[in-house]
Amino acid sequence: MNESLSVTPALRRTPFHFRHQQNGARLVPFAGWEMPVQFESVMAEHRAVRERAGIFDISHMGQLWVTGPGAQESLQKLLTNDIGGLPAQRGLYALLCNEEGMVVDDLYVYCLDPQRYLLIVNASRVSVDEEWIRPRLGLDTKMTEQPQPAALAVQGPAASEVMAKISKEACGLKKNGVAEIPLMDMEVVVARTGYTGEDGFELFGPAGHLFPVYEFLMKEGKPLGLVNCGLGARDTLRLEMGYRLYGHELDDTHSPLEAGLGWAVKLEKPFFVGRGALVKEKEGGSRRRLMGFQLQERGVPREKCEICFAGDPVGYVTSGTFSPTLGAGIGMGYVDIGLLPPTAETNPEWTIRIHGRAVPADRAALPFYRKSVLPITN
Repeated sequence: MNESLSVTPALRRTPFHFRHQQNGARLVPFAGWEMPVQFESVMAEHRAVRERAGIFDISHMGQLWVTGPGAQESLQKLLTNDIGGLPAQRGLYALLCNEEGMVVDDLYVYCLDPQRYLLIVNASRVSVDEEWIRPRLGLDTKMTEQPQPAALAVQGPAASEVMAKISKEACGLKKNGVAEIPLMDMEVVVARTGYTGEDGFELFGPAGHLFPVYEFLMKEGKPLGLVNCGLGARDTLRLEMGYRLYGHELDDTHSPLEAGLGWAVKLEKPFFVGRGALVKEKEGGSRRRLMGFQLQERGVPREKCEICFAGDPVGYVTSGTFSPTLGAGIGMGYVDIGLLPPTAETNPEWTIRIHGRAVPADRAALPFYRKSVLPITN
């Protein structure tokens, strides 16, 4: 094919796109979408979420409904976590694995009732997930994608105060609680969840339901410090919490056990896709492991930087950034356990190679950020 005739697929836009333009967002391609990476600045938006409240457009995330009498049984056989133990109006984190125990996607599953589940999946994996899930559902179960989907996340210590402007019922939700709540006379799925480490809410539904909600929240929330936030702040906030991200820490070449997500893998279940391979890995030990680190000197680690021990490369960075809260470079990455000497657990000889410079680093426990422990630095 003549390359000059090739056509780059158009980027999808969320229902809030024109508002992002009006609000001065810097828009970038992300997972097939044109998304805001920042409005004022990543630092200002990060600070707003840690200290007050921020609102994120997360409409690019996939919304898949799995419904029918066999919905619970089907999901129990597909997802690593215990869906059978998930009561109505609660949500939990889970992974979708292939037969080799490698990660197809990570997701949040919300149980509205035992015959209706909402899966929130990564934007880049929606079609892959649908192709993986659909043929594995029972005959009495069906999967549909939310038509004209839209989603918002209101996050921060003032998130509840902001949401109280539109729904007292929403503020009554406990952590990981979910309910269909009328907002401005339109039904919206509201969950007490988030991806920032702060208190917060995630709202899912059709664009026609959520756009007036966004307009209302921005008007009423502004006096409380609510600001628009982009993908840049979302990434620094999630990294401070050590949250794994598909395409970085997670993909179909890594298992959830390597990624330190064994708490979301219930091997005691009699069956789920990938269980056999994960049982073998659990018994024999993982070949790699994910570690967190914090730089001892100035520098910003980035994806693919080498992780070294005693000067020798033993792994690579999967996510790295400058932490506004800690005032230091932080990151996560995989190390090959077979390349580590016995002294690795006790002898601090870690460095991260950034642009050819070996920057000393400390191994760090995840999450990096714990509430009310550290001030945000300039």
